[in-house]
Amino acid sequence: MVQQEKILLYGFAAFSVLSSFLFVFYAVNVNFSPSASEWLQAFAYVAGGYGLFNIYILSWAWRSQAAWAINANLVIAACFFGIFVLDIVKDGLQQPATELGGLIGLAAVLAMNWLAVKKACTRQNC
Repeated sequence: MVQQEKILLYGFAAFSVLSSFLFVFYAVNVNFSPSASEWLQAFAYVAGGYGLFNIYILSWAWRSQAAWAINANLVIAACFFGIFVLDIVKDGLQQPATELGGLIGLAAVLAMNWLAVKKACTRQNC
């Protein structure tokens, strides 16, 4: 494996682990907050679930290089992104620039997590 490929593999994997940790951390903080609405708590469960599923799929892809992990990560990312979009449009666009920036940022994070799983599945000997 070329040195550049190793750096990309480990970099994407580290980013994926860190972003998953942040999703779970967000979910725990929201659910222990006494002022969080029911809608926000439900969204926090979805965000935490995505974080846990992403870690599980990434670890499975790292260990076994199973091809299904790429599609599984794509499905959970699409579901999470869809719920995020529904959460934004449920009350209409209040602050379009901020909300579109959040959509683009989340899409970038989910794409990098998918690339981490893809690189872990398609890697040669490290």
